[in-house]
Amino acid sequence: MTYLITGGCCSDASCVEVCPVDCIRPRPGDVDFLTAEQLYIDPETCIDCGACQDACPVSAVQSQWDVPDDLRDSFAVNASYFEENPRDHYSLSPDREPHHLPHGSTIRVAIVGTGPAGCYAAAQLSEIDGVEVSLFDRLPTPFGLVRAGVAPDHAKTKLITESFGQALARSNVSCYFNVEVGRDLAVDEVLEHHDAIIWAGGATSDRRLNVPGEDLDGCFSAREFVAWYNGHPDHSDCTFDLSSTTAVVIGNGNVALDVARILAQPAEALSGTDIAAHALTALENSAVRKVIVTGRRGPEYATYTSGELASLTRTLGVNVSAKQTETQHLADRTDRNSMLILSLPETTEHAGGITFRFGLAPQSIAGNDSVEQVVFQHADGELEVITTSLVFKAIGYRGREVTSLPFDETLGTLPNVAGRVIDPESGDPLVGVYCSGWIKRGPTGTIGTNRVDSAETVEALLEDFAAGRLVRPVTHREDFDALVGSRVTQVVRYTDWLAIDHAERSAGMAAGRPRQKLVMIEELLCTIPSAGHTQAAAPNSAPEGGLV
Repeated sequence: MTYLITGGCCSDASCVEVCPVDCIRPRPGDVDFLTAEQLYIDPETCIDCGACQDACPVSAVQSQWDVPDDLRDSFAVNASYFEENPRDHYSLSPDREPHHLPHGSTIRVAIVGTGPAGCYAAAQLSEIDGVEVSLFDRLPTPFGLVRAGVAPDHAKTKLITESFGQALARSNVSCYFNVEVGRDLAVDEVLEHHDAIIWAGGATSDRRLNVPGEDLDGCFSAREFVAWYNGHPDHSDCTFDLSSTTAVVIGNGNVALDVARILAQPAEALSGTDIAAHALTALENSAVRKVIVTGRRGPEYATYTSGELASLTRTLGVNVSAKQTETQHLADRTDRNSMLILSLPETTEHAGGITFRFGLAPQSIAGNDSVEQVVFQHADGELEVITTSLVFKAIGYRGREVTSLPFDETLGTLPNVAGRVIDPESGDPLVGVYCSGWIKRGPTGTIGTNRVDSAETVEALLEDFAAGRLVRPVTHREDFDALVGSRVTQVVRYTDWLAIDHAERSAGMAAGRPRQKLVMIEELLCTIPSAGHTQAAAPNSAPEGGLV
């Protein structure tokens, strides 16, 4: 018997660390680790110990006897990787010694953002004796896009929060949720009380199409739609007119697939998930019957992962098709995406479900007061018009400028070298200022990619600390708690988050769902017992690994 990794892999690489025979590739340090769709287990080397399955935070590792029929192709996927990439093809950079501080030394680090990048950084730092971590989120809830970005029907992916929750619960991690750095506290004020700050605030804006009509009513960013159906407080009051029978999704990444799948599948299929209640009601009354997913170039250039594409083709109640004249040139290709696209049936004019179209470059979005049609151009210059009143732009997230920090307008990131934020004019690093995640590298990679990304940033920070390049704070934690309490009426600590989590899970259990998300700030705060509202609460006191 052997184990295999399915398409739900998050590339966290926890499995790599525990494998006794080094049979999982690519590894952190391998040249294709940051570009591979997922990790793979070599069936010729696996010794069936099960350590990888226990370590996987998203339950993507399966034994060959337990894998369901709809994932049987994962055997071939894992094996084929090693046919093209022999296990010893790449050498791994030497393992670093575990980090430690000089005896008696302490360091205080602030981390802004509790998505994967921030949580991984907090986990890595809090394992070191002498490190104190202050973790900030402007919302009362942690976990960033794992909570507000992962599709509700991808429940296994959200299991990563159990691992993150263990880090948040550590006694040397202090949570300051419902606190916005840049509004309630200035970056410089946070630095006065910490040796360093890591900005892990993600990418909270959108790339633009830059075509006429993209600001018409009925044309939305996929980011907004994803946040809406996931119950993000910033978007809970958004409205999406789902009265059109046809929706157009512009983009060829995983987010485009998520949007198409949520729109196309029967609403009852989502009733047992943690989708926001308002979104479920809207989808139950949706008139959308056909979703056209368009790509500017051919399918060989699509950025969705083969695991997500395969999952889409297996979605119950959803027909998936493609225009074969736009895919027939893939016949000689052997990559999994191409083979999956080639296997799709021919679309018909009146076909429902999801239709893939390729080689369509958007030229304009037309309508009087709202969207009425989208005009595309083929490579030969021919124009094609698709009639619709509902368009979603899924062409990428973009970082947003941070007050008082430099910003690269072209890349939408903080200018940095290995996580050290730099002055773009001089190229010198800003003392004590670091970044991690999408705001560091741009919106690329999977959840687990942030583990390696944050490790690089943590390495740079600790190196600077050891070299004496950081400015030591002269204040005490109590002073900082008092400052935060004077600015924010209700600071949400880790134990307060547990109360929110318990309330959502309890409401979900009553409705036969994993959780019933609270989508308004006021609702979230009202679940916290009054004892948790103290302005200068003590650091976390809940046992490690508490309810998340």
